[in-house]
Amino acid sequence: MTTFVDRVELHIAAGNGGHGCASVHREKFKPLGGPDGGNGGRGGDVILTVDQSVTTLLEYHHSPHRKATNGKPGEGGNRSGKDGQDLVLAVPDGTVVLDKRGNVLADLVGHGTTYVAAEGGRGGLGNAALASARRKAPGFALLGEPGRSGDIVLELKTVADVALVGYPSAGKSSLISVLSAAKPKIADYPFTTLVPNLGVVTAGSTVYTIADVPGLIPGASQGRGLGLEFLRHVERCSVLVHVLDTATLESERDPVSDLDAIEEELRHYGGLGDRPRIVVLNKVDIPDGKDLADMIRPDLEERGYRVLEVSAVARTGLKELSFALADIVAKARAAKPKEEATRIVIRPKAVDDTGFTITQEEDGLFRVRGDKPERWVRQTDFNNDEAVGYLADRLGRLGVEEGLMKAGARAGDGVAIGPEDDAVVFDWEPTMMAGAEMLGRRGEDHRFEAPRPAAQRRKDRQAERDDAAREYDDFEPF
Repeated sequence: MTTFVDRVELHIAAGNGGHGCASVHREKFKPLGGPDGGNGGRGGDVILTVDQSVTTLLEYHHSPHRKATNGKPGEGGNRSGKDGQDLVLAVPDGTVVLDKRGNVLADLVGHGTTYVAAEGGRGGLGNAALASARRKAPGFALLGEPGRSGDIVLELKTVADVALVGYPSAGKSSLISVLSAAKPKIADYPFTTLVPNLGVVTAGSTVYTIADVPGLIPGASQGRGLGLEFLRHVERCSVLVHVLDTATLESERDPVSDLDAIEEELRHYGGLGDRPRIVVLNKVDIPDGKDLADMIRPDLEERGYRVLEVSAVARTGLKELSFALADIVAKARAAKPKEEATRIVIRPKAVDDTGFTITQEEDGLFRVRGDKPERWVRQTDFNNDEAVGYLADRLGRLGVEEGLMKAGARAGDGVAIGPEDDAVVFDWEPTMMAGAEMLGRRGEDHRFEAPRPAAQRRKDRQAERDDAAREYDDFEPF
Protein backbone atom coordinates (compact mmCIF):
# COMPACT_ATOMS: atom_id res chain seq x y z
CA MET A 1 0.00 0.00 0.00
CA THR A 2 1.32 3.43 -0.96
CA THR A 3 2.15 5.57 2.09
CA PHE A 4 4.20 8.33 0.48
CA VAL A 5 3.05 10.34 -2.54
CA ASP A 6 5.02 13.35 -3.77
CA ARG A 7 3.21 14.10 -7.06
CA VAL A 8 -0.51 14.26 -7.75
CA GLU A 9 -2.85 15.75 -10.31
CA LEU A 10 -5.67 17.66 -8.67
CA HIS A 11 -8.99 18.57 -10.27
CA ILE A 12 -10.31 21.70 -8.57
CA ALA A 13 -13.41 23.86 -8.98
CA ALA A 14 -14.24 27.06 -7.13
CA GLY A 15 -17.80 27.84 -6.12
CA ASN A 16 -20.23 29.61 -8.44
CA GLY A 17 -21.59 33.01 -7.52
CA GLY A 18 -25.24 33.19 -6.49
CA HIS A 19 -27.75 34.84 -8.80
CA GLY A 20 -29.11 38.27 -8.01
CA CYS A 21 -32.80 38.60 -7.20
CA ALA A 22 -35.39 40.65 -9.12
CA SER A 23 -38.04 41.64 -6.61
CA VAL A 24 -40.41 44.55 -5.89
CA HIS A 25 -41.19 45.61 -2.35
CA ARG A 26 -44.82 45.12 -1.45
CA GLU A 27 -46.76 45.93 1.68
CA LYS A 28 -50.29 46.90 2.58
CA PHE A 29 -51.45 50.13 0.90
CA LYS A 30 -48.06 50.31 -0.89
CA PRO A 31 -48.07 47.76 -3.71
CA LEU A 32 -45.20 49.38 -5.62
CA GLY A 33 -42.56 50.12 -3.02
CA GLY A 34 -39.60 49.93 -5.40
CA PRO A 35 -37.06 47.23 -6.24
CA ASP A 36 -35.67 45.29 -3.27
CA GLY A 37 -33.89 42.30 -4.83
CA GLY A 38 -30.67 41.37 -3.00
CA ASN A 39 -27.30 40.45 -4.45
CA GLY A 40 -26.05 36.89 -4.82
CA GLY A 41 -23.27 35.61 -2.60
CA ARG A 42 -19.73 35.08 -3.82
CA GLY A 43 -18.54 31.55 -4.58
CA GLY A 44 -15.89 30.01 -2.35
CA ASP A 45 -12.21 29.97 -3.37
CA VAL A 46 -9.94 26.92 -3.49
CA ILE A 47 -6.90 27.82 -1.38
CA LEU A 48 -3.69 25.84 -0.87
CA THR A 49 -1.90 26.47 2.43
CA VAL A 50 1.31 25.03 3.88
CA ASP A 51 0.80 22.96 7.02
CA GLN A 52 3.87 21.63 8.84
CA SER A 53 1.92 18.62 10.13
CA VAL A 54 1.32 17.39 6.55
CA THR A 55 4.22 15.46 5.03
CA THR A 56 2.73 13.75 1.97
CA LEU A 57 0.19 14.30 -0.80
CA LEU A 58 -1.42 10.92 -0.18
CA GLU A 59 -4.82 12.39 0.69
CA TYR A 60 -5.13 14.03 -2.74
CA HIS A 61 -3.91 10.87 -4.45
CA HIS A 62 -7.01 9.07 -3.16
CA SER A 63 -9.41 12.02 -3.56
CA PRO A 64 -8.24 14.18 -6.48
CA HIS A 65 -11.56 15.99 -7.10
CA ARG A 66 -12.16 19.02 -4.87
CA LYS A 67 -14.85 21.73 -5.10
CA ALA A 68 -15.69 24.77 -3.00
CA THR A 69 -19.29 25.64 -2.16
CA ASN A 70 -21.48 27.96 -4.23
CA GLY A 71 -22.77 31.34 -3.14
CA LYS A 72 -26.45 31.56 -2.24
CA PRO A 73 -28.86 33.58 -4.44
CA GLY A 74 -30.16 36.93 -3.28
CA GLU A 75 -33.67 37.33 -1.91
CA GLY A 76 -36.33 39.99 -1.71
CA GLY A 77 -36.29 42.54 1.06
CA ASN A 78 -32.70 43.53 0.14
CA ARG A 79 -31.37 40.27 1.57
CA SER A 80 -28.06 39.32 0.01
CA GLY A 81 -27.14 35.67 -0.45
CA LYS A 82 -24.56 34.03 1.79
CA ASP A 83 -21.03 33.74 0.42
CA GLY A 84 -19.76 30.26 -0.38
CA GLN A 85 -17.24 28.74 2.03
CA ASP A 86 -13.62 28.68 0.93
CA LEU A 87 -12.06 25.25 0.50
CA VAL A 88 -8.66 25.23 2.25
CA LEU A 89 -6.37 22.36 1.24
CA ALA A 90 -3.36 21.68 3.47
CA VAL A 91 -0.15 20.77 1.62
CA PRO A 92 3.39 19.93 2.82
CA ASP A 93 6.12 22.53 3.06
CA GLY A 94 7.97 22.64 -0.26
CA THR A 95 4.99 21.95 -2.54
CA VAL A 96 5.25 23.33 -6.07
CA VAL A 97 2.05 24.08 -7.98
CA LEU A 98 2.16 23.59 -11.76
CA ASP A 99 -0.33 23.74 -14.59
CA LYS A 100 -0.91 20.88 -17.03
CA ARG A 101 1.88 22.15 -19.28
CA GLY A 102 4.44 22.14 -16.47
CA ASN A 103 4.54 25.91 -15.90
CA VAL A 104 5.16 26.84 -12.25
CA LEU A 105 2.22 28.70 -10.73
CA ALA A 106 3.42 28.87 -7.12
CA ASP A 107 6.23 27.60 -4.89
CA LEU A 108 4.85 27.10 -1.39
CA VAL A 109 7.63 27.25 1.19
CA GLY A 110 7.14 28.21 4.83
CA HIS A 111 4.36 27.41 7.28
CA GLY A 112 1.17 29.35 6.54
CA THR A 113 2.07 30.26 2.95
CA THR A 114 -1.11 30.33 0.86
CA TYR A 115 -2.04 30.34 -2.81
CA VAL A 116 -5.50 30.84 -4.30
CA ALA A 117 -5.61 28.06 -6.88
CA ALA A 118 -9.14 28.85 -8.12
CA GLU A 119 -11.20 31.98 -7.49
CA GLY A 120 -14.90 31.79 -6.74
CA GLY A 121 -17.37 33.50 -9.06
CA ARG A 122 -18.82 36.91 -8.27
CA GLY A 123 -22.38 37.07 -7.09
CA GLY A 124 -24.89 38.68 -9.43
CA LEU A 125 -26.37 42.09 -8.60
CA GLY A 126 -29.99 42.24 -7.56
CA ASN A 127 -32.38 44.74 -9.14
CA ALA A 128 -32.09 47.01 -6.08
CA ALA A 129 -28.39 47.54 -6.89
CA LEU A 130 -29.21 48.11 -10.57
CA ALA A 131 -31.79 50.82 -9.88
CA SER A 132 -30.83 54.36 -10.87
CA ALA A 133 -32.34 57.73 -11.76
CA ARG A 134 -33.26 56.55 -15.25
CA ARG A 135 -33.90 52.91 -14.35
CA LYS A 136 -36.12 53.12 -11.30
CA ALA A 137 -37.69 49.66 -11.52
CA PRO A 138 -35.37 47.13 -13.19
CA GLY A 139 -37.23 43.96 -14.02
CA PHE A 140 -34.09 41.84 -14.09
CA ALA A 141 -31.03 40.90 -12.07
CA LEU A 142 -27.56 39.73 -13.00
CA LEU A 143 -26.58 36.08 -12.88
CA GLY A 144 -23.76 34.85 -10.68
CA GLU A 145 -20.48 34.07 -12.42
CA PRO A 146 -19.20 30.50 -12.54
CA GLY A 147 -16.16 29.78 -10.41
CA ARG A 148 -12.79 29.00 -11.95
CA SER A 149 -12.02 25.32 -12.48
CA GLY A 150 -9.22 23.26 -13.97
CA ASP A 151 -6.44 20.78 -13.32
CA ILE A 152 -3.25 21.50 -11.42
CA VAL A 153 -0.25 19.36 -10.52
CA LEU A 154 1.24 19.31 -7.03
CA GLU A 155 4.87 18.28 -6.65
CA LEU A 156 6.58 17.92 -3.31
CA LYS A 157 10.23 18.94 -3.10
CA THR A 158 11.58 18.14 0.34
CA VAL A 159 12.78 21.19 2.26
CA ALA A 160 16.11 19.92 3.66
CA ASP A 161 19.45 21.60 4.28
CA VAL A 162 21.54 18.49 3.59
CA ALA A 163 20.92 15.75 1.01
CA LEU A 164 22.60 12.37 1.25
CA VAL A 165 23.15 10.77 -2.15
CA GLY A 166 24.70 7.47 -3.07
CA TYR A 167 24.12 3.95 -4.27
CA PRO A 168 21.52 1.74 -2.58
CA SER A 169 22.88 0.12 0.61
CA ALA A 170 25.67 2.69 0.92
CA GLY A 171 24.49 3.47 4.46
CA LYS A 172 22.49 6.69 3.99
CA SER A 173 19.56 5.58 6.14
CA SER A 174 21.94 4.31 8.82
CA LEU A 175 23.66 7.70 8.95
CA ILE A 176 20.34 9.52 9.37
CA SER A 177 19.33 7.14 12.16
CA VAL A 178 22.49 7.87 14.20
CA LEU A 179 22.74 11.60 13.41
CA SER A 180 19.11 12.34 14.24
CA ALA A 181 16.06 10.85 15.92
CA ALA A 182 14.67 9.54 12.62
CA LYS A 183 13.96 5.79 12.47
CA PRO A 184 14.10 4.74 8.82
CA LYS A 185 13.85 1.14 7.64
CA ILE A 186 17.34 -0.39 7.39
CA ALA A 187 18.24 -3.70 5.76
CA ASP A 188 21.10 -5.27 3.79
CA TYR A 189 19.40 -5.40 0.40
CA PRO A 190 19.16 -2.74 -2.36
CA PHE A 191 16.21 -0.33 -2.50
CA THR A 192 15.33 -0.81 1.15
CA THR A 193 14.46 2.87 1.26
CA LEU A 194 11.46 3.59 -0.96
CA VAL A 195 10.72 7.12 0.26
CA PRO A 196 12.95 10.06 1.30
CA ASN A 197 13.74 10.02 5.01
CA LEU A 198 14.02 13.30 6.88
CA GLY A 199 15.79 13.96 10.18
CA VAL A 200 16.70 16.95 12.33
CA VAL A 201 20.31 17.36 13.52
CA THR A 202 21.61 19.70 16.24
CA ALA A 203 25.30 20.66 16.13
CA GLY A 204 26.20 23.37 18.58
CA SER A 205 23.85 26.31 17.99
CA THR A 206 22.91 25.20 14.47
CA VAL A 207 19.85 23.07 13.84
CA TYR A 208 19.42 21.72 10.33
CA THR A 209 17.50 19.05 8.46
CA ILE A 210 19.03 16.13 6.61
CA ALA A 211 17.40 13.86 4.01
CA ASP A 212 18.45 10.86 1.98
CA VAL A 213 17.55 10.42 -1.67
CA PRO A 214 16.81 6.77 -2.37
CA GLY A 215 17.44 4.71 -5.46
CA LEU A 216 20.15 6.63 -7.32
CA ILE A 217 21.84 4.36 -9.85
CA PRO A 218 23.30 4.93 -13.34
CA GLY A 219 20.47 6.00 -15.63
CA ALA A 220 18.32 7.40 -12.79
CA SER A 221 17.86 10.75 -14.57
CA GLN A 222 16.39 8.81 -17.55
CA GLY A 223 14.00 6.76 -15.42
CA ARG A 224 16.00 3.76 -14.19
CA GLY A 225 15.54 2.63 -10.63
CA LEU A 226 13.80 5.01 -8.23
CA GLY A 227 16.06 8.03 -8.74
CA LEU A 228 14.01 9.95 -11.29
CA GLU A 229 11.10 9.88 -8.89
CA PHE A 230 13.09 11.40 -6.05
CA LEU A 231 15.78 13.57 -7.65
CA ARG A 232 13.53 16.60 -7.18
CA HIS A 233 14.02 16.23 -3.42
CA VAL A 234 17.65 17.42 -3.63
CA GLU A 235 16.84 20.72 -5.36
CA ARG A 236 16.38 22.79 -2.19
CA CYS A 237 19.40 21.47 -0.27
CA SER A 238 22.38 23.61 0.71
CA VAL A 239 24.98 20.83 0.58
CA LEU A 240 25.28 17.42 -1.10
CA VAL A 241 26.89 14.55 0.80
CA HIS A 242 28.20 11.62 -1.22
CA VAL A 243 27.94 8.52 0.95
CA LEU A 244 30.38 5.91 -0.41
CA ASP A 245 30.42 2.27 0.65
CA THR A 246 34.04 1.23 1.29
CA ALA A 247 33.06 -2.32 2.18
CA THR A 248 30.97 -3.25 -0.86
CA LEU A 249 30.89 -6.92 -1.78
CA GLU A 250 30.30 -6.25 -5.48
CA SER A 251 33.56 -6.83 -7.37
CA GLU A 252 32.58 -4.67 -10.36
CA ARG A 253 32.07 -1.58 -8.18
CA ASP A 254 34.40 0.71 -6.24
CA PRO A 255 33.74 3.96 -4.29
CA VAL A 256 35.35 6.27 -6.86
CA SER A 257 33.34 4.89 -9.78
CA ASP A 258 30.20 5.12 -7.61
CA LEU A 259 30.94 8.81 -7.02
CA ASP A 260 31.49 9.45 -10.73
CA ALA A 261 28.23 7.67 -11.64
CA ILE A 262 26.16 9.66 -9.15
CA GLU A 263 27.78 12.95 -10.23
CA GLU A 264 26.91 12.11 -13.85
CA GLU A 265 23.24 11.62 -12.91
CA LEU A 266 23.19 14.90 -10.96
CA ARG A 267 24.72 16.68 -13.95
CA HIS A 268 22.07 15.27 -16.28
CA TYR A 269 19.33 16.35 -13.87
CA GLY A 270 20.79 19.88 -13.78
CA GLY A 271 20.65 22.84 -11.43
CA LEU A 272 22.93 21.39 -8.74
CA GLY A 273 26.39 22.37 -9.99
CA ASP A 274 26.79 25.22 -7.47
CA ARG A 275 26.11 23.13 -4.35
CA PRO A 276 29.10 22.34 -2.11
CA ARG A 277 30.00 18.65 -1.80
CA ILE A 278 31.33 16.50 1.01
CA VAL A 279 32.43 12.90 0.56
CA VAL A 280 31.72 10.50 3.43
CA LEU A 281 33.56 7.17 3.38
CA ASN A 282 31.24 4.88 5.32
CA LYS A 283 31.80 1.48 6.98
CA VAL A 284 35.44 2.13 7.92
CA ASP A 285 34.90 -0.05 11.01
CA ILE A 286 35.46 -3.06 8.73
CA PRO A 287 39.22 -3.71 8.16
CA ASP A 288 38.86 -4.00 4.37
CA GLY A 289 36.76 -0.83 4.38
CA LYS A 290 39.42 1.10 6.30
CA ASP A 291 42.15 -0.07 3.93
CA LEU A 292 40.15 0.96 0.86
CA ALA A 293 39.35 4.35 2.44
CA ASP A 294 43.04 5.04 3.03
CA MET A 295 43.75 4.07 -0.58
CA ILE A 296 41.20 6.32 -2.31
CA ARG A 297 41.23 9.32 0.04
CA PRO A 298 44.23 11.08 -1.60
CA ASP A 299 42.62 10.77 -5.03
CA LEU A 300 39.35 12.32 -3.78
CA GLU A 301 41.14 15.16 -2.01
CA GLU A 302 43.09 15.93 -5.20
CA ARG A 303 39.72 16.44 -6.90
CA GLY A 304 38.90 19.12 -4.32
CA TYR A 305 36.49 17.13 -2.14
CA ARG A 306 36.49 17.35 1.62
CA VAL A 307 36.64 13.72 2.77
CA LEU A 308 35.44 12.37 6.12
CA GLU A 309 35.61 8.79 7.37
CA VAL A 310 32.70 7.52 9.46
CA SER A 311 31.05 4.37 10.69
CA ALA A 312 27.33 4.42 11.37
CA VAL A 313 27.59 1.08 13.19
CA ALA A 314 30.57 1.95 15.42
CA ARG A 315 29.40 5.60 15.60
CA THR A 316 32.83 7.02 14.84
CA GLY A 317 33.45 10.28 12.99
CA LEU A 318 29.83 11.41 13.44
CA LYS A 319 30.58 14.49 15.55
CA GLU A 320 33.07 15.84 13.04
CA LEU A 321 30.59 15.19 10.20
CA SER A 322 27.67 16.88 11.97
CA PHE A 323 29.69 20.03 12.76
CA ALA A 324 31.17 20.17 9.25
CA LEU A 325 27.67 20.10 7.78
CA ALA A 326 26.45 22.68 10.32
CA ASP A 327 29.24 25.07 9.26
CA ILE A 328 28.30 24.82 5.56
CA VAL A 329 24.58 25.20 6.30
CA ALA A 330 25.19 28.28 8.47
CA LYS A 331 27.25 29.92 5.72
CA ALA A 332 24.59 29.12 3.13
CA ARG A 333 21.86 30.65 5.29
CA ALA A 334 23.93 33.78 5.89
CA ALA A 335 24.56 34.16 2.14
CA LYS A 336 20.88 34.07 1.29
CA PRO A 337 19.41 37.52 0.57
CA LYS A 338 17.04 38.77 3.20
CA GLU A 339 13.40 38.67 2.24
CA GLU A 340 12.07 42.12 1.50
CA ALA A 341 8.78 43.35 2.85
CA THR A 342 5.81 42.76 0.61
CA ARG A 343 5.46 45.61 -1.85
CA ILE A 344 2.32 46.72 -3.58
CA VAL A 345 2.95 47.10 -7.30
CA ILE A 346 0.60 49.44 -9.15
CA ARG A 347 0.32 48.81 -12.88
CA PRO A 348 -1.84 51.51 -14.48
CA LYS A 349 -3.57 50.63 -17.72
CA ALA A 350 -2.30 52.10 -20.94
CA VAL A 351 -4.19 55.16 -22.12
CA ASP A 352 -5.17 53.34 -25.32
CA ASP A 353 -6.35 50.17 -23.58
CA THR A 354 -9.99 49.68 -24.56
CA GLY A 355 -10.50 46.61 -22.39
CA PHE A 356 -11.31 44.34 -25.33
CA THR A 357 -10.01 43.16 -28.69
CA ILE A 358 -11.82 42.42 -31.95
CA THR A 359 -10.43 40.01 -34.54
CA GLN A 360 -11.92 38.71 -37.76
CA GLU A 361 -11.52 34.98 -38.31
CA GLU A 362 -11.14 33.11 -41.60
CA ASP A 363 -14.86 32.32 -41.84
CA GLY A 364 -15.70 36.03 -41.51
CA LEU A 365 -16.81 35.79 -37.88
CA PHE A 366 -15.84 38.76 -35.68
CA ARG A 367 -14.68 37.61 -32.24
CA VAL A 368 -14.71 39.95 -29.23
CA ARG A 369 -12.38 39.05 -26.34
CA GLY A 370 -11.87 40.87 -23.07
CA ASP A 371 -12.50 40.46 -19.36
CA LYS A 372 -15.39 42.90 -19.20
CA PRO A 373 -17.47 41.84 -22.20
CA GLU A 374 -16.98 38.14 -21.42
CA ARG A 375 -17.93 38.65 -17.77
CA TRP A 376 -20.99 40.69 -18.71
CA VAL A 377 -22.15 37.96 -21.07
CA ARG A 378 -21.87 35.36 -18.30
CA GLN A 379 -23.93 37.60 -16.02
CA THR A 380 -26.77 38.07 -18.50
CA ASP A 381 -30.06 36.16 -18.45
CA PHE A 382 -30.81 35.88 -22.19
CA ASN A 383 -34.41 34.85 -21.45
CA ASN A 384 -35.06 38.39 -20.19
CA ASP A 385 -35.29 41.08 -22.92
CA GLU A 386 -34.58 43.84 -20.44
CA ALA A 387 -31.41 42.08 -19.27
CA VAL A 388 -30.30 41.71 -22.89
CA GLY A 389 -30.92 45.41 -23.44
CA TYR A 390 -28.84 46.21 -20.35
CA LEU A 391 -26.01 44.13 -21.83
CA ALA A 392 -26.33 46.13 -25.07
CA ASP A 393 -26.06 49.35 -23.06
CA ARG A 394 -22.90 48.18 -21.34
CA LEU A 395 -21.26 46.99 -24.54
CA GLY A 396 -22.19 50.26 -26.25
CA ARG A 397 -20.65 52.36 -23.48
CA LEU A 398 -17.50 50.22 -23.59
CA GLY A 399 -17.14 50.95 -27.31
CA VAL A 400 -17.69 47.45 -28.72
CA GLU A 401 -20.14 48.62 -31.40
CA GLU A 402 -17.80 51.38 -32.53
CA GLY A 403 -14.94 48.89 -32.57
CA LEU A 404 -16.92 46.50 -34.76
CA MET A 405 -17.59 49.31 -37.24
CA LYS A 406 -13.90 50.16 -37.39
CA ALA A 407 -13.06 46.47 -37.90
CA GLY A 408 -15.29 46.41 -40.98
CA ALA A 409 -18.33 44.59 -39.58
CA ARG A 410 -21.58 45.09 -41.46
CA ALA A 411 -25.21 44.42 -40.64
CA GLY A 412 -25.87 40.67 -40.52
CA ASP A 413 -22.26 39.67 -39.89
CA GLY A 414 -21.67 37.07 -37.18
CA VAL A 415 -20.20 38.30 -33.90
CA ALA A 416 -18.98 36.04 -31.08
CA ILE A 417 -18.17 37.22 -27.56
CA GLY A 418 -15.87 34.84 -25.70
CA PRO A 419 -13.54 31.92 -26.49
CA GLU A 420 -14.31 29.35 -29.15
CA ASP A 421 -15.54 26.70 -26.73
CA ASP A 422 -17.78 29.03 -24.71
CA ALA A 423 -19.01 32.01 -26.72
CA VAL A 424 -22.26 33.83 -27.37
CA VAL A 425 -22.80 34.20 -31.14
CA PHE A 426 -25.31 36.54 -32.76
CA ASP A 427 -25.95 38.41 -36.00
CA TRP A 428 -24.89 42.01 -35.57
CA GLU A 429 -27.34 44.82 -36.24
CA PRO A 430 -25.66 48.23 -35.81
CA THR A 431 -27.62 50.94 -34.06
CA MET A 432 -27.22 54.71 -33.77
CA MET A 433 -27.57 54.51 -30.01
CA ALA A 434 -27.28 51.97 -27.23
CA GLY A 435 -30.08 49.57 -26.36
CA ALA A 436 -31.77 51.52 -23.59
CA GLU A 437 -31.95 54.77 -25.54
CA MET A 438 -33.12 52.98 -28.71
CA LEU A 439 -35.95 51.12 -26.97
CA GLY A 440 -37.03 54.03 -24.81
CA ARG A 441 -36.74 54.54 -21.07
CA ARG A 442 -36.67 50.81 -20.30
CA GLY A 443 -36.85 49.87 -16.64
CA GLU A 444 -38.96 52.86 -15.63
CA ASP A 445 -42.52 52.74 -14.35
CA HIS A 446 -44.44 56.03 -14.67
CA ARG A 447 -46.52 55.07 -11.66
CA PHE A 448 -43.46 56.07 -9.64
CA GLU A 449 -43.46 59.48 -11.27
CA ALA A 450 -44.86 62.68 -9.76
CA PRO A 451 -44.93 66.32 -10.97
CA ARG A 452 -41.46 67.77 -10.56
CA PRO A 453 -40.36 71.38 -10.29
CA ALA A 454 -37.86 72.74 -12.82
CA ALA A 455 -34.93 72.54 -10.39
CA GLN A 456 -35.68 68.89 -9.70
CA ARG A 457 -35.94 68.13 -13.41
CA ARG A 458 -32.52 69.70 -14.01
CA LYS A 459 -31.11 67.65 -11.15
CA ASP A 460 -32.61 64.45 -12.55
CA ARG A 461 -31.25 65.14 -16.01
CA GLN A 462 -27.78 65.58 -14.53
CA ALA A 463 -28.23 62.32 -12.65
CA GLU A 464 -29.15 60.61 -15.91
CA ARG A 465 -25.98 61.88 -17.58
CA ASP A 466 -23.88 60.71 -14.65
CA ASP A 467 -25.61 57.36 -14.64
CA ALA A 468 -24.88 56.81 -18.34
CA ALA A 469 -21.16 56.83 -17.55
CA ARG A 470 -21.34 54.48 -14.60
CA GLU A 471 -20.04 50.92 -14.72
CA TYR A 472 -21.16 48.27 -12.28
CA ASP A 473 -18.45 45.73 -12.98
CA ASP A 474 -16.36 46.81 -9.98
CA PHE A 475 -19.29 46.52 -7.58
CA GLU A 476 -18.72 43.91 -4.89
CA PRO A 477 -21.71 42.70 -2.82
CA PHE A 478 -21.42 43.24 0.89
